[in-house]
Amino acid sequence: MSKNSMKSTYGAAKDNYTKKIKIKSWVLFAWMVILTIICLLPIYILLINSTRSSVEIQNGFSLIPSGSFGENFKTLTTSSQFKSSINMAYGYKNSAIITISATILTVFFSALTSYGIHVYDFKLKEISYTIILMVMMVPVQVTGAGFLSFMIDLKLHNTFWPLIIPAVAAPAVVYFMRSYMKSSFPLEIVEAARIDGSGEFGTFIKIAIPMMKPAIAVQSIFAFIQNWNNLYTPQMILLSVGVEKKTLPMMMASLTASDKIDYGVVYMAIALSVIPIIVAYVFLSKFIIAGVALGGVKE
Repeated sequence: MSKNSMKSTYGAAKDNYTKKIKIKSWVLFAWMVILTIICLLPIYILLINSTRSSVEIQNGFSLIPSGSFGENFKTLTTSSQFKSSINMAYGYKNSAIITISATILTVFFSALTSYGIHVYDFKLKEISYTIILMVMMVPVQVTGAGFLSFMIDLKLHNTFWPLIIPAVAAPAVVYFMRSYMKSSFPLEIVEAARIDGSGEFGTFIKIAIPMMKPAIAVQSIFAFIQNWNNLYTPQMILLSVGVEKKTLPMMMASLTASDKIDYGVVYMAIALSVIPIIVAYVFLSKFIIAGVALGGVKE
Protein backbone atom coordinates (compact mmCIF):
# COMPACT_ATOMS: atom_id res chain seq x y z
CA MET A 1 0.00 0.00 0.00
CA SER A 2 1.37 3.39 -1.03
CA LYS A 3 1.94 6.24 1.38
CA ASN A 4 -0.75 8.36 -0.28
CA SER A 5 -3.39 5.65 0.07
CA MET A 6 -2.40 5.11 3.70
CA LYS A 7 -2.72 8.84 4.38
CA SER A 8 -6.12 8.99 2.69
CA THR A 9 -7.34 5.95 4.64
CA TYR A 10 -6.05 7.42 7.90
CA GLY A 11 -7.61 10.80 7.08
CA ALA A 12 -11.00 9.24 6.30
CA ALA A 13 -10.93 7.22 9.54
CA LYS A 14 -9.97 10.32 11.50
CA ASP A 15 -12.81 12.32 9.91
CA ASN A 16 -15.33 9.58 10.71
CA TYR A 17 -14.11 9.42 14.30
CA THR A 18 -14.34 13.21 14.63
CA LYS A 19 -17.88 13.19 13.24
CA LYS A 20 -18.91 10.47 15.71
CA ILE A 21 -17.44 12.46 18.60
CA LYS A 22 -19.29 15.59 17.48
CA ILE A 23 -22.58 13.71 17.15
CA LYS A 24 -22.17 12.18 20.61
CA SER A 25 -21.27 15.59 22.04
CA TRP A 26 -24.36 17.21 20.54
CA VAL A 27 -26.59 14.37 21.76
CA LEU A 28 -25.12 14.68 25.25
CA PHE A 29 -25.50 18.47 25.14
CA ALA A 30 -29.16 18.18 24.06
CA TRP A 31 -29.83 15.65 26.81
CA MET A 32 -28.25 17.94 29.42
CA VAL A 33 -30.37 20.86 28.18
CA ILE A 34 -33.52 18.74 28.52
CA LEU A 35 -32.55 17.65 32.05
CA THR A 36 -31.79 21.26 33.00
CA ILE A 37 -35.21 22.38 31.76
CA ILE A 38 -36.92 19.56 33.65
CA CYS A 39 -35.09 20.49 36.87
CA LEU A 40 -35.66 24.24 36.56
CA LEU A 41 -39.28 24.09 35.37
CA PRO A 42 -40.82 23.55 38.85
CA ILE A 43 -38.84 26.51 40.22
CA TYR A 44 -39.93 28.66 37.28
CA ILE A 45 -43.58 27.69 37.77
CA LEU A 46 -43.25 28.48 41.48
CA LEU A 47 -41.91 31.96 40.70
CA ILE A 48 -44.58 32.56 38.05
CA ASN A 49 -47.40 31.51 40.38
CA SER A 50 -46.07 33.85 43.07
CA THR A 51 -46.93 36.70 40.67
CA ARG A 52 -50.48 35.46 40.02
CA SER A 53 -53.65 35.82 42.06
CA SER A 54 -55.48 32.88 43.58
CA VAL A 55 -58.22 33.14 40.95
CA GLU A 56 -55.70 33.13 38.09
CA ILE A 57 -53.95 30.08 39.50
CA GLN A 58 -57.23 28.18 39.83
CA ASN A 59 -58.23 29.14 36.28
CA GLY A 60 -55.32 27.28 34.75
CA PHE A 61 -51.63 26.85 34.08
CA SER A 62 -49.52 29.69 32.68
CA LEU A 63 -45.86 30.35 31.92
CA ILE A 64 -46.33 34.11 31.71
CA PRO A 65 -45.89 36.28 34.83
CA SER A 66 -48.87 38.25 36.09
CA GLY A 67 -49.10 41.46 38.10
CA SER A 68 -50.07 40.25 41.58
CA PHE A 69 -46.56 39.88 43.04
CA GLY A 70 -46.77 43.01 45.20
CA GLU A 71 -50.32 42.25 46.31
CA ASN A 72 -49.41 38.69 47.33
CA PHE A 73 -46.36 39.90 49.26
CA LYS A 74 -48.38 42.62 51.01
CA THR A 75 -51.14 40.17 51.92
CA LEU A 76 -48.61 37.68 53.28
CA THR A 77 -46.76 40.20 55.43
CA THR A 78 -49.51 42.59 56.58
CA SER A 79 -52.90 40.87 56.36
CA SER A 80 -54.61 40.21 59.70
CA GLN A 81 -55.82 36.91 58.25
CA PHE A 82 -52.30 35.45 58.51
CA LYS A 83 -50.85 37.33 61.49
CA SER A 84 -51.71 34.59 63.97
CA SER A 85 -50.24 31.79 61.84
CA ILE A 86 -47.34 33.20 59.83
CA ASN A 87 -44.56 35.71 60.33
CA MET A 88 -41.75 35.41 57.81
CA ALA A 89 -39.19 37.17 60.03
CA TYR A 90 -39.77 34.72 62.90
CA GLY A 91 -39.90 31.82 60.45
CA TYR A 92 -36.56 32.72 58.87
CA LYS A 93 -34.93 33.23 62.27
CA ASN A 94 -36.20 29.99 63.81
CA SER A 95 -35.49 27.86 60.75
CA ALA A 96 -32.03 29.41 60.41
CA ILE A 97 -31.13 28.71 64.05
CA ILE A 98 -32.23 25.09 63.81
CA THR A 99 -30.91 24.41 60.31
CA ILE A 100 -27.47 25.99 60.64
CA SER A 101 -26.84 24.44 64.07
CA ALA A 102 -28.04 20.99 62.99
CA THR A 103 -26.05 21.11 59.74
CA ILE A 104 -22.82 22.02 61.53
CA LEU A 105 -23.29 19.22 64.07
CA THR A 106 -24.19 16.72 61.35
CA VAL A 107 -21.18 17.30 59.10
CA PHE A 108 -18.63 17.74 61.92
CA PHE A 109 -19.51 14.67 63.98
CA SER A 110 -20.15 12.54 60.89
CA ALA A 111 -16.73 13.50 59.54
CA LEU A 112 -15.18 12.73 62.93
CA THR A 113 -16.92 9.34 63.11
CA SER A 114 -15.97 8.36 59.57
CA TYR A 115 -12.39 9.49 60.23
CA GLY A 116 -12.18 7.29 63.32
CA ILE A 117 -13.60 4.27 61.49
CA HIS A 118 -11.31 4.78 58.50
CA VAL A 119 -8.05 5.53 60.32
CA TYR A 120 -8.12 3.34 63.44
CA ASP A 121 -8.20 -0.44 63.74
CA PHE A 122 -10.06 -1.74 66.78
CA LYS A 123 -12.09 -4.75 67.80
CA LEU A 124 -15.67 -4.88 66.52
CA LYS A 125 -14.87 -2.08 64.08
CA GLU A 126 -16.92 -3.50 61.22
CA ILE A 127 -19.72 -4.59 63.56
CA SER A 128 -19.94 -1.07 64.96
CA TYR A 129 -20.09 0.34 61.45
CA THR A 130 -22.79 -2.17 60.51
CA ILE A 131 -24.87 -1.12 63.52
CA ILE A 132 -24.55 2.51 62.44
CA LEU A 133 -25.84 1.57 58.99
CA MET A 134 -28.69 -0.46 60.48
CA VAL A 135 -29.90 2.64 62.33
CA MET A 136 -30.22 4.29 58.93
CA MET A 137 -32.90 1.75 58.01
CA VAL A 138 -35.22 2.75 60.88
CA PRO A 139 -37.82 5.36 59.82
CA VAL A 140 -38.16 8.45 62.00
CA GLN A 141 -41.88 7.76 62.41
CA VAL A 142 -41.17 4.45 64.17
CA THR A 143 -39.33 6.14 67.04
CA GLY A 144 -41.37 9.37 67.01
CA ALA A 145 -43.71 8.57 69.91
CA GLY A 146 -40.92 7.36 72.18
CA PHE A 147 -38.74 10.34 71.29
CA LEU A 148 -41.54 12.78 72.08
CA SER A 149 -42.26 11.08 75.41
CA PHE A 150 -38.56 11.23 76.30
CA MET A 151 -38.36 14.94 75.45
CA ILE A 152 -41.45 15.65 77.56
CA ASP A 153 -39.86 13.83 80.51
CA LEU A 154 -36.75 15.98 80.06
CA LYS A 155 -38.96 19.08 79.73
CA LEU A 156 -37.34 19.88 76.40
CA HIS A 157 -40.54 19.94 74.35
CA ASN A 158 -41.46 23.36 72.94
CA THR A 159 -37.73 24.11 72.64
CA PHE A 160 -35.31 23.89 69.72
CA TRP A 161 -32.87 21.52 71.44
CA PRO A 162 -34.59 18.26 70.34
CA LEU A 163 -34.41 19.54 66.77
CA ILE A 164 -30.67 20.29 66.96
CA ILE A 165 -28.90 17.79 69.25
CA PRO A 166 -30.04 14.58 67.43
CA ALA A 167 -28.29 15.89 64.31
CA VAL A 168 -25.07 14.57 65.87
CA ALA A 169 -26.16 11.07 64.79
CA ALA A 170 -26.48 10.93 60.99
CA PRO A 171 -25.74 7.37 59.75
CA ALA A 172 -26.28 8.19 56.07
CA VAL A 173 -23.74 11.02 56.23
CA VAL A 174 -21.24 8.77 58.03
CA TYR A 175 -21.63 6.17 55.29
CA PHE A 176 -21.06 8.72 52.53
CA MET A 177 -18.04 10.30 54.21
CA ARG A 178 -16.39 6.99 55.01
CA SER A 179 -16.82 5.92 51.39
CA TYR A 180 -15.25 9.20 50.30
CA MET A 181 -12.31 8.78 52.69
CA LYS A 182 -11.65 5.21 51.51
CA SER A 183 -11.13 6.52 47.98
CA SER A 184 -9.50 9.90 48.66
CA PHE A 185 -7.74 9.84 52.04
CA PRO A 186 -4.62 7.60 52.17
CA LEU A 187 -3.57 6.48 55.64
CA GLU A 188 0.04 7.38 54.86
CA ILE A 189 -0.88 11.03 55.39
CA VAL A 190 -1.91 10.29 58.97
CA GLU A 191 1.30 8.36 59.61
CA ALA A 192 3.38 11.23 58.24
CA ALA A 193 1.50 13.71 60.45
CA ARG A 194 2.17 11.56 63.52
CA ILE A 195 5.87 11.41 62.70
CA ASP A 196 5.88 15.21 62.45
CA GLY A 197 4.41 15.39 65.96
CA SER A 198 0.81 16.25 65.12
CA GLY A 199 -1.81 15.17 67.65
CA GLU A 200 -4.72 12.95 66.65
CA PHE A 201 -7.40 15.62 66.88
CA GLY A 202 -5.07 18.17 65.32
CA THR A 203 -4.53 15.85 62.36
CA PHE A 204 -8.27 15.56 61.92
CA ILE A 205 -8.84 19.33 62.06
CA LYS A 206 -5.82 20.49 60.05
CA ILE A 207 -5.49 17.69 57.49
CA ALA A 208 -8.62 15.54 57.26
CA ILE A 209 -11.19 18.35 57.26
CA PRO A 210 -9.53 20.31 54.39
CA MET A 211 -9.20 17.12 52.32
CA MET A 212 -12.86 16.29 52.92
CA LYS A 213 -14.20 19.68 51.80
CA PRO A 214 -16.02 18.31 48.72
CA ALA A 215 -17.77 15.60 50.76
CA ILE A 216 -18.54 18.06 53.55
CA ALA A 217 -19.98 20.53 51.03
CA VAL A 218 -22.24 17.89 49.45
CA GLN A 219 -23.52 16.62 52.78
CA SER A 220 -23.93 20.17 54.08
CA ILE A 221 -26.28 20.91 51.18
CA PHE A 222 -28.31 17.76 51.83
CA ALA A 223 -28.40 18.34 55.59
CA PHE A 224 -29.35 21.99 55.12
CA ILE A 225 -32.23 21.13 52.79
CA GLN A 226 -33.45 18.30 55.02
CA ASN A 227 -33.46 20.44 58.17
CA TRP A 228 -34.85 23.53 56.45
CA ASN A 229 -37.78 21.57 54.98
CA ASN A 230 -38.37 19.40 58.04
CA LEU A 231 -42.01 19.54 59.12
CA TYR A 232 -42.62 16.25 60.92
CA THR A 233 -40.26 16.67 63.88
CA PRO A 234 -40.95 20.38 64.61
CA GLN A 235 -44.69 19.77 64.58
CA MET A 236 -44.18 16.89 66.99
CA ILE A 237 -41.82 18.72 69.38
CA LEU A 238 -43.20 22.28 69.26
CA LEU A 239 -46.55 21.22 70.65
CA SER A 240 -47.96 24.49 71.94
CA VAL A 241 -45.95 27.45 70.73
CA GLY A 242 -46.92 30.78 69.28
CA VAL A 243 -45.97 32.07 65.87
CA GLU A 244 -42.74 33.47 67.33
CA LYS A 245 -41.31 29.91 67.73
CA LYS A 246 -42.67 28.25 64.60
CA THR A 247 -40.43 27.20 61.73
CA LEU A 248 -41.13 28.11 58.11
CA PRO A 249 -42.50 24.66 57.15
CA MET A 250 -44.95 24.87 60.06
CA MET A 251 -46.08 28.26 58.80
CA MET A 252 -46.41 26.93 55.25
CA ALA A 253 -48.59 24.10 56.55
CA SER A 254 -50.84 26.55 58.41
CA LEU A 255 -51.44 28.48 55.16
CA THR A 256 -53.08 25.44 53.58
CA ALA A 257 -54.95 24.36 56.71
CA SER A 258 -57.75 26.93 56.45
CA ASP A 259 -60.98 26.42 54.52
CA LYS A 260 -60.26 29.28 52.12
CA ILE A 261 -56.79 29.00 50.61
CA ASP A 262 -55.18 31.96 48.86
CA TYR A 263 -52.92 30.12 46.42
CA GLY A 264 -51.11 33.28 45.35
CA VAL A 265 -50.04 33.91 48.95
CA VAL A 266 -49.09 30.24 49.37
CA TYR A 267 -46.81 30.32 46.33
CA MET A 268 -45.33 33.62 47.47
CA ALA A 269 -44.51 32.15 50.90
CA ILE A 270 -42.96 29.04 49.33
CA ALA A 271 -40.89 31.16 46.94
CA LEU A 272 -39.54 33.20 49.84
CA SER A 273 -38.80 30.06 51.86
CA VAL A 274 -36.58 28.47 49.17
CA ILE A 275 -34.26 31.49 48.86
CA PRO A 276 -31.91 30.32 51.69
CA ILE A 277 -31.61 26.89 50.06
CA ILE A 278 -30.51 28.46 46.78
CA VAL A 279 -28.04 30.72 48.60
CA ALA A 280 -26.60 27.75 50.52
CA TYR A 281 -26.17 25.75 47.32
CA VAL A 282 -24.46 28.62 45.49
CA PHE A 283 -22.09 29.14 48.44
CA LEU A 284 -21.20 25.47 48.90
CA SER A 285 -21.10 24.42 45.24
CA LYS A 286 -17.69 26.08 44.73
CA PHE A 287 -16.17 23.60 47.19
CA ILE A 288 -17.70 20.70 45.25
CA ILE A 289 -16.34 22.03 41.95
CA ALA A 290 -12.91 22.60 43.50
CA GLY A 291 -12.89 19.05 44.85
CA VAL A 292 -13.84 17.56 41.49
CA ALA A 293 -11.11 19.59 39.79
CA LEU A 294 -8.57 18.45 42.38
CA GLY A 295 -9.61 14.83 41.93
CA GLY A 296 -9.30 15.16 38.17
CA VAL A 297 -5.60 16.01 38.36
CA LYS A 298 -4.70 13.65 41.22
CA GLU A 299 -2.24 10.95 40.27
